[in-house]
Amino acid sequence: MIKIENVSFKYKGTDTKVLDNLNLEIQEGEIIAIVGKNGCGKSTLGKLITGILPLKQGTVTIDGLDIKDKKNEQEIRNKVGVVFQNPENQIVFSNIKDEISFALKGLGQEEIDNRVQSALEKVEMLQVKEQDLYNLSLGQKQRVMIAEVLAKNPKYIILDEPTTMIDSLGKEKIYQIICNLKKQGYALICITNLADEILLADRTLILEKGKLVVEIKKEELAQRAQEIEQHGIKLPTLLEILCKLNEKGKMIDLQEYTVEELVKRL
Repeated sequence: MIKIENVSFKYKGTDTKVLDNLNLEIQEGEIIAIVGKNGCGKSTLGKLITGILPLKQGTVTIDGLDIKDKKNEQEIRNKVGVVFQNPENQIVFSNIKDEISFALKGLGQEEIDNRVQSALEKVEMLQVKEQDLYNLSLGQKQRVMIAEVLAKNPKYIILDEPTTMIDSLGKEKIYQIICNLKKQGYALICITNLADEILLADRTLILEKGKLVVEIKKEELAQRAQEIEQHGIKLPTLLEILCKLNEKGKMIDLQEYTVEELVKRL
């Protein structure tokens, strides 16, 4: 479990708190969507959890390990991986195997090969293992970046707007991968501005001015859609359709919030 207690944060040169006494828990094996307007603190939270930014006020523990304790640094890095918005800013090597192997120093070659193979299989990219990474589409590059994180065998994966720059087909593929990873036991934290990614999450957390103002479980989405809109969050198209149907007396409760599920119910 990731436990965030009384966390506040402000950047140097400003008195404005980006995070303000934030408290939340992220359980193993769940998908969390963290949404909110630009500047609400969602990306800052991800950077604090991963140690990219130093935590000075409050406590963050990863499976009981305090991230402020230097002796826990390596173990926490093994537990938590992060994928950022632009995959091209993360690429070090043009060779896919070299790119994924980069973070696996110290392991035997057989172990490295096995991890690279397994990670590429999980993102359905094994067929391009021998290709030049720079020749792939942006969506394929992002899948390789996800594979690079998976190769380290983390327990928690932070996805910081991972599909913002990717076309619709690439988005759908990554959404499918996210759902598959949840089934395999990973916990995924999706920091996003994209409405459709709410539908992937077991819980949606809305931040405003560094505070957690709303927490909505997946099964509550249709009933609390208006509340989501009131906080300036665009509704996913599928959720808008459900609300329209409900207004007309056609009450439909979905479990997975997919188009296929809605079609079957109709």
